Amino acid sequence: MVLRDVSFALHAGQRLAVVGPNGAGKSTLLKIAGGLLPAAAGALRVYGHAPRDHLCVAYVPQRSTVDWRFPLCVSDVVLMGRVGRLGALRRPGREDRQLVRQAIARVGLESLAGRQIGELSGGEQQKMFIARAMAQEAEIVLLDEPLAGLDVPATAEVVSLLRRLERTTLVVALHDLAIAAASFDFVLLLRQRMIGFGTPDEVFRPSFLEEAYGGCVRMVRTADGQLVVHDDACAKEGP
Repeated sequence: MVLRDVSFALHAGQRLAVVGPNGAGKSTLLKIAGGLLPAAAGALRVYGHAPRDHLCVAYVPQRSTVDWRFPLCVSDVVLMGRVGRLGALRRPGREDRQLVRQAIARVGLESLAGRQIGELSGGEQQKMFIARAMAQEAEIVLLDEPLAGLDVPATAEVVSLLRRLERTTLVVALHDLAIAAASFDFVLLLRQRMIGFGTPDEVFRPSFLEEAYGGCVRMVRTADGQLVVHDDACAKEGP
C-alpha cells in the first residue's frame, strides 16, 4: 500500500486513532512506525531516531496474521516481550519472569497463563499481546485493528484496558469511529494519504469523512452532539 503526504507528530503519553476505509494504509503506517517496513521516502522518527533503534516501541499485529496453532502458551508469548532487553545470549532471570507475571495479572489472564494460545478467545488473545507490550516496558504501543472480530463485551474490556495504560503513547488502527472519537486524544484519517489530523472534533467533519469514505458515513445530530454513523457493508462494497 502506497502512502503519501502524511505528516504528524505525537508527544509522549498521547493516544492516536488511525482510521480510514479498507486499503487506506493504516497497517502500512503502523508497520513503518514499528520498524517492520522501510519508508520509500520521507522519515519517521521516535525520539529523534529511526524506529528500529528503540526497544520502547511495541507492535501488536492483527490477529488474522498469527498462526494460533503454534505450540506456545500465554506466558511464553508474554515472555517474548523481554527478548529485546535480554539480547541474544542472556536467559530470562527472576526479574524478567516477575515482570511477565505482573503483566499477565494486569490484563486479568492469571488463570490462563499456561493455556495454549489457540484456545483463547479473541479478547483474551488481544489481552495477551497487550501484556507482552507491558513486559517489554514499551513506551509506545502500536496496535493494528485490536478490536476486529471481537464481540461487544470483549471490545469494551480491551478498550478499558487500553485506557488504563497510563503514560504510554498509543497508536491504534481502528474501524470504529465512535470509539475513536470517545477514547482517543487525536485522530489520523487516511485514504492513501492524510485527509485530516487533529482532535476528533477537528477531523470528523462531513467534508473529511465524505472524502475518505464516500457515501458510507453519515453525521447524525443527537442531544449529546454529533454522532458518526459508519455503514460497514457499504465500505466493503466501496464508495
